[in-house]
Amino acid sequence: MVDLASNAQVMQTKQGADITASDMVDEREALGESQVQQLFAGSAVFLTGGTGFLGKLLLDKLLRSCPDVKKIYVLARPKKNKDSMKRLQEQFEDVLYEKLRKEQPDFMQKLSVVEGDIGQPALGISEEDRKKISNEVEIIFHGAATVRFDEPLKTAVAINVRGTRDMMILARSCAKLKAFVHISTAYSNCPIMTIEEKFYESALPGDKLIDLIETLDEKVLNNITPGILGEFPNTYAFTKLAAENIVLQYSKGLPVAMFRPAIVIGTAREPVAGWIDNVYGPTGVVVGAAVGLLHVLHANPNCLADLVPGDMVVNGVIACAWKAAKDCPRNYEDAPPPDLPPPVYNYVSSEQKPLTWAKFMYYNETYGLEVPSTQAVYYYLFSLITSLPLYKLYCFFLHWVPAYIVDGILVLIGKKPMLKKAYTKISKFSEVLSYFSTKEWKFYNNNVQNLYKELNEADKHIFDFDMSGVEWNEYFNTYVRGIRTYLLKDPIETVPQGITKHYRLKYIHYFVCTVLGFIVLRLLWGIFSSVLGF
Repeated sequence: MVDLASNAQVMQTKQGADITASDMVDEREALGESQVQQLFAGSAVFLTGGTGFLGKLLLDKLLRSCPDVKKIYVLARPKKNKDSMKRLQEQFEDVLYEKLRKEQPDFMQKLSVVEGDIGQPALGISEEDRKKISNEVEIIFHGAATVRFDEPLKTAVAINVRGTRDMMILARSCAKLKAFVHISTAYSNCPIMTIEEKFYESALPGDKLIDLIETLDEKVLNNITPGILGEFPNTYAFTKLAAENIVLQYSKGLPVAMFRPAIVIGTAREPVAGWIDNVYGPTGVVVGAAVGLLHVLHANPNCLADLVPGDMVVNGVIACAWKAAKDCPRNYEDAPPPDLPPPVYNYVSSEQKPLTWAKFMYYNETYGLEVPSTQAVYYYLFSLITSLPLYKLYCFFLHWVPAYIVDGILVLIGKKPMLKKAYTKISKFSEVLSYFSTKEWKFYNNNVQNLYKELNEADKHIFDFDMSGVEWNEYFNTYVRGIRTYLLKDPIETVPQGITKHYRLKYIHYFVCTVLGFIVLRLLWGIFSSVLGF
């Protein structure tokens, strides 16, 4: 276990972060006393997944909005030529943490790294660290998971299922445990089209699935994976359901809650509006369309896109911890009855703030064309196609034909081909997303709504996760700018150059269309002439 405060100097504040409405309000102003902050005051927290998208946001929110938290232990694995401490230190150089650095300049004194690996047996944690966690930790957030949809089943089970079991076992050893929040996904039961806030049966219980992957050879396991998955579209959703089964089985008598967010995208308000650090899911679609590489997506424009902002997700997760602790006193004599399952929270937008895929792309196109990127390689041209055969036809002409032409030219001039490889990745990514963009689920989220109502006014302000208050029109205005700034690394200052390039690409596009149209007409005229004998 490494104490960051003893190994790093206080970081200097960066300039240029977005300013949001929440920056104008002191979260500790006279709104009354925060019950959530009271829970975390003087408490030790253990967090997994702290280097992932949600984990980064959760770390910021806990340190910034719960200033009296005693300690946060972060599970992190060392990477090649970079130990876990160094990795976490560099994480806090991101603009995401600028507000934290301003408000809590000594925040690193509250951080300690627990070296380990969620995919290793017993989490890869040393006995010394395990003992320290068991004696000190009161609140646990388990968010670590592999989010690769095409992850081999053996790896996905080791991380998502066995890792969850090991976390539950560790939680049971924590003498001071007040709350354990397991972060799952709203799509853990995706073969079912109506999803309530409850546990569902897993065709293959978590323990048996772990035994299976530990027994079978990986090559054999890969061959039988499609049969094991059944109706599930990928190993991610399948193993997240198995992990939920583990939570149900191992949580008996513990203060546990399960939080299921839908598709998580960039931040709405804090600490930086529009912040995002990955191109998963819909964000990848926006990036691909913005740079002129992605032109079509297999999707039903009228289906609901269940998208939720990352900062609001972590607010809900923190509120869950407060509720779990509130409903379960810390002494085990008053623990939840063993036969009472943990509460489940479906965090979705479709109930309070429905948004269709058509509207999603409309907002992105409207605001994206206001700030076109200098990274674009072709003119913006994008459509949602419901018909699978038509989608494949469009892909052939708009993706693959240009890819082979451009790569052929690159080879002729002695350069490395690149578009075929790019479109292979895009095709794979699009196939994964199409499962979710061509279907529509009915989610129930009464537990989420009731949880928000139970918060006092101070906590509703500090830890806002009420989706009914989101204005998609305003949200996507910052979302596309965030993608431009944080993913494409294209600052807003370059917008004039982006606009100039956009119009240049537009003229090139229409010129290419004109030339191709002329060629097609000439071919048709040649065929017509030969048939009629002109």
